Amino acid sequence: MKEMKTFRLLSLMEKFKEQCKTYGWRTSDSDDWIAVGDEYHKFLVTRSIHPSSFKAITANRKCVVRNGLLYRVVDAAYTAWLFSEKPPEKLAQIIFETPEFSKHIALYDLNPLLGGYRICIRVNYTDSLVFREFENFLRRECRVRFKRHPLLKRASKDLAAAVT
Repeated sequence: MKEMKTFRLLSLMEKFKEQCKTYGWRTSDSDDWIAVGDEYHKFLVTRSIHPSSFKAITANRKCVVRNGLLYRVVDAAYTAWLFSEKPPEKLAQIIFETPEFSKHIALYDLNPLLGGYRICIRVNYTDSLVFREFENFLRRECRVRFKRHPLLKRASKDLAAAVT
């Protein structure tokens, strides 16, 4: 069942990437990134992750780009974490406590959608055009409504002030 949720999420990503091509955005056939101009928007699909691993990967901000048989590493301007299972509460706290992360990192708890519900939790204070379009895609295609993470609801004013 857990593998099926991840597979459904990967299928949604493929459909979204096809839509992105219609905007003239570059997408990867084998990896989950979308390039708009010189900015790479990376999507990481996972069931769960330990907070220390999340912090290390988030701080790195690297993205592997494959061109034919050649690989190169670029800096990802933005990273979205797509969770097929409910992510640990600590992840939102890490973003909240690290304003630099909040400018570049988005979290999407899509577990409810994959379970047949239409309300999903998001943490997205980035200005990523691709992530906004991803949210619009989910609203249109899956009729998803987003709610802010409960931890961030209480402190959203402080976070918004720290980001600007």
